[in-house]
Amino acid sequence: MQTAEWQKSSFCGQGESCVHVAANRQAVLLTESADPSHATLNTTPATLAALLLHIKADHE
Repeated sequence: MQTAEWQKSSFCGQGESCVHVAANRQAVLLTESADPSHATLNTTPATLAALLLHIKADHE
């Protein structure tokens, strides 16, 4: 991803301890602003969508 335009989660609580996401057609990047290692999860839109569907199904 050339230039990531990060967006902060709308579910962010207090302070800057928030999940941030950047995406395009080929990749989705996720990071946690409070993580001192600044680790970034890199996945595909299809893989992230499948994970979210699985999580939602487990909570129904």
